[in-house]
Amino acid sequence: MAMLAVAAIAAMPAHALEHLTLRNGSTYDGVRHESIGDCVRFYIDEQSSIDFRPSQIASIEVLPDPVPVPAVAAKLTIADMGEMLASAGQQHNIDADLLASIVKAESNGQTRAVSRTGAQGLMQLMPGTAREMGVADSFEPRQNINGGTQYLDALLTHYHDNIALAVAAYNAGPAAVDRYHGVPPYRETQAYVRRVINEFNRRKRIQLAANRSQEIAAK
Repeated sequence: MAMLAVAAIAAMPAHALEHLTLRNGSTYDGVRHESIGDCVRFYIDEQSSIDFRPSQIASIEVLPDPVPVPAVAAKLTIADMGEMLASAGQQHNIDADLLASIVKAESNGQTRAVSRTGAQGLMQLMPGTAREMGVADSFEPRQNINGGTQYLDALLTHYHDNIALAVAAYNAGPAAVDRYHGVPPYRETQAYVRRVINEFNRRKRIQLAANRSQEIAAK
């Protein structure tokens, strides 16, 4: 798996509206910020935050509004998506069934899906994450899948192939996972991790049953 800079990985949550850059070069995406006494409190999400001294901060930018979504959704066949997932998975040495499970949990296969916080496309990339992954158009299926897979690859590398932690970070952001030293105690994130892993296991059971049937038929 390709290793991205840890500073960059630790700065990219799944859902964000603001982009903070520190003077040391580290960056964070979050939902909002506010002044608390002599500190600036930057919210990674509504349940987790990090305090910085104003002197540490180089800039805080508001992320652009989501691209308007056409009324007619782009058509993508199951076969097309399967090919894209298999290709991206092979490139990053990630099981395509895990990628498919994340797509199902994130967008249920809708190429034009947009979350209330602006996450876009099949793997629900935030604009900041999409930029980091080199994705020009998050609504283009192949770009979205490649970008989401690259991000997941970096998370799996960062968490030493611990799928539960990587999936939790994909949803809540690495900062939240690192802060709690495990899956954050957020109801949404815990349900998300269960949903992805249950779907992944379901797909593996189906695959195992199919393989056994083929073995029996071949005898």
